[in-house]
Amino acid sequence: MHSLHGMTGAQEWQGRVGQNWAAEWERTDRSFAALTPHLLAAIAREPGSRVIDVGCGAGELSIAVATARPEARVTGVDISGELVEAARGRAAGLANLSFTVADASSWEADGAQPDLYVSRHGVMFFTDPPAAFAHLSAKAAPGARMVFSCFRPATENPWAMDIARLLPPSKPVPAVDFPPGPFAFADPDHARRCLKGWRDIEFQPLDFAYVAGSGTNPVADALSFFSRIGPAAAAIRTLPDQARAAFERGLLELVQSRSVGGRVCFPAAAWMVTATADNT
Repeated sequence: MHSLHGMTGAQEWQGRVGQNWAAEWERTDRSFAALTPHLLAAIAREPGSRVIDVGCGAGELSIAVATARPEARVTGVDISGELVEAARGRAAGLANLSFTVADASSWEADGAQPDLYVSRHGVMFFTDPPAAFAHLSAKAAPGARMVFSCFRPATENPWAMDIARLLPPSKPVPAVDFPPGPFAFADPDHARRCLKGWRDIEFQPLDFAYVAGSGTNPVADALSFFSRIGPAAAAIRTLPDQARAAFERGLLELVQSRSVGGRVCFPAAAWMVTATADNT
């Protein structure tokens, strides 16, 4: 089977991947629409007046947190300039919200120490996760809290596995200790090892509907979305003509099979993770 665990690191987010996500922010936000309210509810239970959104993407989570906490100072941090530009355009008028282009694993906040880190699927792409989380803890206020979501294993996420089954076998990916990518923290034991500088780490499972297509032609919408985001996009871009044609036929059949009630949805499985900075 084609690997879903290939590395997606800083270079990709600063290049094609970041550009595509910036162009597709409305559909990427929609794909997480069933997860986001649960994440925001978990964030709302935590104190925090200096909030950092790690890997903020196009800013939906940052905007929601800043709106809910008008007295707080919220900063969205992302390594992609294109995504930050999209976020700034959406957030005009929110005086307590700012965005910065930076690598959160080494970025240092100006002014007060962060007392709450949040992230929607934005922390799985660090090149060296233990060092990154240790840095976030060291720069935070004593006992700061963190709330983030990430995917559970690929085998529990048909949106990824069903597409992977359509792909030709891939060459083995070189082994690394902490490969960045969408499923980097699928294993809680591995994630705990990565969360250096953090304690009281808790994982809560959340199942949600990953919305890939909607509107007047949800099948065409989903095909267009997958052609820009995720493993299908890479296949369409890189496969030889014959293999690409076979893949696209299979993808069409798959998307049609998931089209119900005016939407194309796939089951998805996430972790909601909370932790406390061990820096007192």
